[in-house]
Amino acid sequence: MEHRILDIIHSPRDLDRLSESDLQLLAKEIREFLIKSISKTGGHLSSNLGVVELTLAIHRIFRSPYDKIIWDVGHQSYVHKILTGRKERFDTLRQEDGLCGFPKPKESIHDAFIGGHSSTSISAGYGMAKAMSLKGDSHHVVAVIGDGSYTGGMVYEAMNNAGQSKNNLIVILNQNNMSISKNVGAFAKYLTSIRMKQGYHDFKKSVEKTLDHTPIIGKHLKNSIRSSKSVLKNVLYNSTFFEKMGFSYLGPVDGHDLPTLMEALATAKMMEGPVLVHVDTTKGKGYCYAEENPGAYHGISCFDVETGNPDVAAQDSYSNVFGRALSRFAGTDQSICAITAAMKYGTGLQHFASRYRSRFFDVGIAEQHAVTFACGLASQGMKPVFAVYSSFLQRGYDQIIHDASIEPQHIVLGIDRAGIVGDDGETHQGVFDVSFLSTIPNITIYSPESYAELEMSLQKALYDHDGVVAVRYPRGSEKISHRLVCKDKGNLVFEKKPGKTLVITYGRLTEQVCRAAEDLPNVSVMKLIRITPLPEQALQTAMEYEQIFFFEEGMKNGGIGQQMMCKLYEQGFQGRFQVTAIEGEFIRQGAVEKVFCRYGLDAASIRETIECGGNCERENQKN
Repeated sequence: MEHRILDIIHSPRDLDRLSESDLQLLAKEIREFLIKSISKTGGHLSSNLGVVELTLAIHRIFRSPYDKIIWDVGHQSYVHKILTGRKERFDTLRQEDGLCGFPKPKESIHDAFIGGHSSTSISAGYGMAKAMSLKGDSHHVVAVIGDGSYTGGMVYEAMNNAGQSKNNLIVILNQNNMSISKNVGAFAKYLTSIRMKQGYHDFKKSVEKTLDHTPIIGKHLKNSIRSSKSVLKNVLYNSTFFEKMGFSYLGPVDGHDLPTLMEALATAKMMEGPVLVHVDTTKGKGYCYAEENPGAYHGISCFDVETGNPDVAAQDSYSNVFGRALSRFAGTDQSICAITAAMKYGTGLQHFASRYRSRFFDVGIAEQHAVTFACGLASQGMKPVFAVYSSFLQRGYDQIIHDASIEPQHIVLGIDRAGIVGDDGETHQGVFDVSFLSTIPNITIYSPESYAELEMSLQKALYDHDGVVAVRYPRGSEKISHRLVCKDKGNLVFEKKPGKTLVITYGRLTEQVCRAAEDLPNVSVMKLIRITPLPEQALQTAMEYEQIFFFEEGMKNGGIGQQMMCKLYEQGFQGRFQVTAIEGEFIRQGAVEKVFCRYGLDAASIRETIECGGNCERENQKN
């Protein structure tokens, strides 16, 4: 078997004894390892292929874990994981009890900070650097942040503070012109303009190199020029935004040129105060399919390495159904607008974008802005629809309250990836939106189970309500074998059987509940479609039962189950009401089916709960 350098890399310090040619070969081996491994497990491919040399250079120059390395967003941290002793476990990536797809301090001392969402690294890095300086620790903090993350306002808040400090904070701005969708906005254009002015840096290096070899007067002249270099720089380069914010600026640097990268990072390490190193990389580098279409290989399922094709043919999804339905409504309603926060393809809005370009807005990774921007549109008579992942909507909570609800403004939130998402783990589970949205006065929330209910809910959100209306739907495809007929004007579905036991649920979990109850002749089933405000018919019907079980794919505290229970007891309900939902913890990564089982939300566990009257203690609840 051919010897690989990668086989002898077990910690970052193993890089110290490698020559530059060895490092180049190691970069090639890492790319081959990533492609082969991710083709079997799925994961984030393009972003990691783009940072191979950058990660090698970081770990060659800095000393993790003493120097703190923060990855923003963490989906570009796979190479970092490989170099920090986790290569042998890579076949467990994003699986239950396996490696997390993002940095996770509980997983390794080399993961300095959790990194599932974007635009946070500079804030966290500045906090770390300040704390280290207070303790007399002279090590560095390195924050690696993509240019896509610079569309998030938190970055500028952090730079405004960090730039005035004297702390050892090094920000590496990785420019690959992609977040998940193509980068948008003025900042993306600004970075491109900087890169186009590479001639200044080439000219400066050429002059300094010539003077270094000029006898007698060369050194003195070089020092003289260096003292007036700001004048030269302003003429040729007009300074940079980063320097005006208080950061020393180095770059742009070729992110695939290891010697230049290491020189730039070593220089940054010697400088005092905050430094920004601007690195230019190619997303998907080294794998032709990913280079040609980096967005498609950002987060990918299993695929064939030779052809680049996924093992399983692409299926339809709730996201695409939502996007197509919105596009169809927009065909007859000129007031409908669509908004995304750098997730055009992820939320199915590519259909809308291609047909109604003037009414489609990609605001970048800026969920707060997206909500208030939607409110501005609504205030002038438009019907804005903001499609966003549940876990990313958390960032816009204040705007939903202050800008959207108090007035109120009629905006529609298409909440994608609602519920348990599985392999992305704690940072991406969409189980909080119901609890935090339902506390806001006058908000309406739909949680459809089927594609047909999704389209119906979107239509009602657009035309039957004022104020904020949310339509939430899960990741993936419709999988329904038990179909119930809508009643009560589409707000709920009720399948009545003899007996005094009622099971209530909503959304995707209905399939599990129906499977559990199909052979229980005395158990009725109610599915809520509109979950806030609770349909009056649902409350009236529930009052007729002696025993009610509510199963919810979300947080128990503040969830719909608890809210319904309170309303029923306030109205004099005398029976027993039990809620099964997520309680008191963040959801670890794992296949959705296994997570359902873990929390008693699969069909077998639901049936067991009903049959034992809620008094049984399941084995998987103990573990």
